Amino acid sequence: MRIANPFSFCASLYCFSPFLSPFSSRILCIRSQGFCSLISNKFLCRRKVNFAPDSRNNLLATIRMMGTAQSEKSICPEDDKHPRVWSSPGGGRSIGIGKQIFCNRSLNMRNIVAVGFDMDYTLAQYKPETFETLAYEGTVKKLVNDLGYPTELLKWTFDWTYMVRGLVLDKKRGNILKMDRHKYVKVAYHGFREMKKEEKVATYGSTLIRDAFDEPEYALIDTLFSLAEAYLFAQLVDFKDSNPGKISADYSRMYKDVRAAVDLCHRDGTLKKMVAKDPGRYINEDTLIVPMLKMLRDSGRSTFLVTNSLWDYTNIVMNFLCGSSSENVPAGLNFDWLKYFDVIITGSAKPSFFHDENRANLFEVDPESGMLLNTDNGTPMPQVDASLRLPMKTLDKSRLVFQGGNVGHLHKLLSIESSSQVLYVGDHIYGDILRSKKVLGWRTMLVVPELEKEVELLSTLRDTRKELQLQRNNRDHVEDKIDHLKWNLRFDGGNVAKEDVLAELEQLQSQQEQYRSSHQQSQREHHHKFHKVWGQLMKTGYQKSRFAHQVERFACLYTSQVTNLSLYSPDKYYRPSEDFMPHEFDILSL
Repeated sequence: MRIANPFSFCASLYCFSPFLSPFSSRILCIRSQGFCSLISNKFLCRRKVNFAPDSRNNLLATIRMMGTAQSEKSICPEDDKHPRVWSSPGGGRSIGIGKQIFCNRSLNMRNIVAVGFDMDYTLAQYKPETFETLAYEGTVKKLVNDLGYPTELLKWTFDWTYMVRGLVLDKKRGNILKMDRHKYVKVAYHGFREMKKEEKVATYGSTLIRDAFDEPEYALIDTLFSLAEAYLFAQLVDFKDSNPGKISADYSRMYKDVRAAVDLCHRDGTLKKMVAKDPGRYINEDTLIVPMLKMLRDSGRSTFLVTNSLWDYTNIVMNFLCGSSSENVPAGLNFDWLKYFDVIITGSAKPSFFHDENRANLFEVDPESGMLLNTDNGTPMPQVDASLRLPMKTLDKSRLVFQGGNVGHLHKLLSIESSSQVLYVGDHIYGDILRSKKVLGWRTMLVVPELEKEVELLSTLRDTRKELQLQRNNRDHVEDKIDHLKWNLRFDGGNVAKEDVLAELEQLQSQQEQYRSSHQQSQREHHHKFHKVWGQLMKTGYQKSRFAHQVERFACLYTSQVTNLSLYSPDKYYRPSEDFMPHEFDILSL
């Protein structure tokens, strides 16, 4: 909190008095810029600070004074869309559903000694309208210029809203699938053409042995990085079908070429050089990252960063996210952000990093020169935006930056005694969450940016969901009546008026068709409110989607943004909601 000019403001001071109720408030008027700065500095918490009894009481009084609604309105109006860090004055309030952290397995943060983060799409949330478009355009150019695809591709455009996570690409058939948790295909497209029910059943539901829908025949779209390549694959399928002979490769080969083009973009630095030139164009700013990291460290926990990006790019992105405190330091050479981490591991090659038997060497990185200090000849790694600069030898050497290695190295660097003492936050269900959970037993939190809008929309559709359930019950009721009448006609035909039964049966069958059509249309409209093509991210019909099933299995916690951690106590005990079996739901659900 900074106040440019001294002025008076009012704050409400909580008083404990024999003559007042325990939480009565009195208005205290304070005049002084210096006092405001002093209060501000007190709340920039330091690690493991012990207060004397008197100073602790004074601090508690100050917290009570600063924590009331009156002081917040007078000093810093609060916007519900911009919640405050839990440890700040005015923090610890109720949290909107879009910012909440949801719990699959109990997690007591008091047992966590180290909190780790992925960078890309976790700390750094890329803007899909610019970054994914950049990735798409770079991939198309590689397909045309390097792999010999038709020049017509260069005129194509990218709809970054079309694809979602959790889809499965059928490389052999050119299909894009959305499945439920039991791996039944519920939505399917061939390119951009929706497949009819009969076509889906004939392709995926009429086999003696069920398909596993895994690599190498299928590709799993489990990360936001994959959305552009999935969209491009669908475009190529349509183009091949509409222009026989233009593309000689089959669907599988086309997908392989798309992957090769994506790899070329990453290998030659096409994408990262563009991001490095103008990070603000491609990455969302999040002012809660630094306060979150400070709060975790002030609570006595270690923090670490494990990313597949190399040091040069990592430094640029983290400078943008954490801000630069020195305007005179050349771009890419400010290392203030290192103080928020105990260990930084770049070029980690996840998910193989999570296997302790992985023999990858661990190299220390000199942040100023990019040199790998532990290589045989000290081969330097220049920054992506500049030529090699000589080290300035001004860094705090207690901040360690590495490249490569494996999880065993990380455990030793942080003195981790048990893998359950680590919480790792990432966005990739396979690369970050599944392996760290399944192989190591780390506690995990998955970042799902799409979740914020989904849960907010869900909260407004309560009545719609009740109506859908009512329509489903009506269908069940009519179908039961029809089955009963048919049974009577078959086994008790001599004792019933056949013409009357047939008339009633015809009427019920007409009613059944109306209910079926109305229910399916209502359900389709409901899902399209979430996404025009694929519907609700976490649902497929009435079942959990394949993606939701993976989240439930491997993520202890999940939330829409990494900085939602800052809205909760660093010592919070996260508890899951009660699970219901189908036989319990109608009886026990509230």
